[in-house]
Amino acid sequence: MLGAGVFAVFAPAAAAAGSGLLFALVIAGAIAYCNAASSAQLAAVHPTSGGTYVYGRERLGHWWGFTAGWGFVIGKTASCAAMALTFAAYAAPGFERPAAALAVAALAAVNYVGITRTAAVTRVLLAVVLVVLVLFAAASLPAASTGGHAWSPQGPLGVLQAAGLIFFAFAGYARIATLGEEVRDPARTIPRAILLALPVAALVYAVVGLAVLLVLGPERLATSTAPLAEALTAAGHGSLAPVVRVGAAAASLGALLALIAGIARTGLAMARNGDLPGYLAAVHPRFQVPHHAELTLAVVVIALVLTTDLRGVIGFSSFGVLVYYAIANASAFTQPDAERRWPRALNAVGLAGCLLLAFTLPWHSAVAGLAVFAVGLTSRAVRLRFARPG
Repeated sequence: MLGAGVFAVFAPAAAAAGSGLLFALVIAGAIAYCNAASSAQLAAVHPTSGGTYVYGRERLGHWWGFTAGWGFVIGKTASCAAMALTFAAYAAPGFERPAAALAVAALAAVNYVGITRTAAVTRVLLAVVLVVLVLFAAASLPAASTGGHAWSPQGPLGVLQAAGLIFFAFAGYARIATLGEEVRDPARTIPRAILLALPVAALVYAVVGLAVLLVLGPERLATSTAPLAEALTAAGHGSLAPVVRVGAAAASLGALLALIAGIARTGLAMARNGDLPGYLAAVHPRFQVPHHAELTLAVVVIALVLTTDLRGVIGFSSFGVLVYYAIANASAFTQPDAERRWPRALNAVGLAGCLLLAFTLPWHSAVAGLAVFAVGLTSRAVRLRFARPG
């Protein structure tokens, strides 16, 4: 969860919500908690690769599972390209595309040799990001002030749009649930990991969001391309801006690393069930990873970073992930009492919240998301029609 989102998401969120940014953060965090509870409850019963793709198939039917899996794979593939380009923008300005392609290739190689090494690299990157964010908060918060800024919230719709955009930064716990076949005691480990990670990430986002909002003000924050670096400069600590660049680069790499692992395993689950080409279902005999899925994903993402600028895909990615979690909440709602850890009301709130945020995103994000889902669902319908005998 602590990826590039914390370095990038507050600017578009401030453009939507103005000084209502912190209310949007609370809404996003509350809905993320409902989603995390549903995911944890489902993962305890279905500890297999695939996350909500599997939960939707088991609890609601194959079409719902496919819808969840399609949204995850397509939206997160675009996010991979965005994370790679974000890393390159901080680490190699002027050479973004080749640097992004090299980053994708390197992290795909790390994933290829197994999830244990993936986790080890992720721990190092997380430590770097946390140190940078603590330094940022310590340097910027003493200079925070409510004076001299125009504190004008943009209204309920703007707050909801910002909450949908901020949700992009919370969505990392989806990838924990996709790794069910590669951790010890997944029925216990995955729920604990999800529900321990979320409050920590939410606290970090709250501190960073408060700092950038108070130092820059909502109007200046809304137009910033590097809000944390700009906030340090405004607070009189411009010499620390390179540290933020290192942190942003590390965060982007960490997010990209986790994305590659999670997408490949959802692709593995979908290929096993015939919803994606069977070639993607292969598992490496030594490293026990879905190597065909990971290699295919790396090739697609490298092609995207060499040809397309996807740093503006936060809204599109949020739409896909919110639909994904709406299906997770609906799936958890159907679980019998013997499998429940939380009341059904929490699942209902999560479902309603996901749909509300998805359809109050900026209209172009919602339209693009609906178009991609229509393509996927139509393709599946055509394939099933021609696969039937007679």
